[in-house]
Amino acid sequence: MRKLTATGLGVGFLCTSILAWQTFAANRQSGVSIPDFTSIDHPWARVSLDFLPPPSGLGPVTYDKAHPQYDTGVNGEGVVRRAPLHLGDLTNPNLKPWVVDKLKKANDEVLAAKLRHTSRSNCMPGGVPEFLLYGGPGDNEPIYFIQTPKEVLIVAQADTQVRHVYMNVPHSAHLVPSWYGESIGHYEGDELVVDTVGFNDKSLIDDNYAVPHTSQLHVIERYKLLDNGKTLQASFTVEDPGAFNAPWSAMELFHPTREAALLTEEPCAENNVAYAGDVFPIPIADKPDF
Repeated sequence: MRKLTATGLGVGFLCTSILAWQTFAANRQSGVSIPDFTSIDHPWARVSLDFLPPPSGLGPVTYDKAHPQYDTGVNGEGVVRRAPLHLGDLTNPNLKPWVVDKLKKANDEVLAAKLRHTSRSNCMPGGVPEFLLYGGPGDNEPIYFIQTPKEVLIVAQADTQVRHVYMNVPHSAHLVPSWYGESIGHYEGDELVVDTVGFNDKSLIDDNYAVPHTSQLHVIERYKLLDNGKTLQASFTVEDPGAFNAPWSAMELFHPTREAALLTEEPCAENNVAYAGDVFPIPIADKPDF
């Protein structure tokens, strides 16, 4: 059944990608320049497991560089690495006091050798911009783009999480808060610009450091191809007056996967090979549906 489902997804993705390619080909012939992020068999794998700092200005929460603590382990490719523990820098001047308190609690749990539950390990949506890191350390599960004139889909291989970016339309007048909010996109030259609002406050900005946010969160992303299409740069700006004193920016870089990887269904569910600490809550309705 899984093989058939995976095949169906692959065929569907192939057909959609062909249609998208035909649209882009027609646009190029008409003189319209639209960046093409789609890839049928070589999706985008992130370069870093942390958000990268912006060229200038305020950046994301990082580890405490004044008092770093290191951990040595083996990554998903069997390579031994030594890296700083994900202990958020509590001296970051851009954080509201309640955010500092949350980070301190998260830091204390790590120092007490407790497991940090992430959106991926809990089978929960990653939110934005956490979606750019979604997949878990070592796994580095890639993301796919499906582009059409009216909508761009950004699909994470991990748990087959999907973001919908609606093109060239205004934001809804009355938004219902959701995990991924409402994403509206347009093209500016060689960039895809995505404006997202309407979040709930259940997700985290960055699972690595357990950085929270409020429903005032507003994220603007810019996707751009570099190095003749060999690198995808996703830069973004975060604004949340309920959590941060000022807007800040960061980025993530992606490269095409070395080996072909068709999009397959990967449901996140309880199983015998789940890692220790994985939590898969079963949805329970608090009232009848009918």
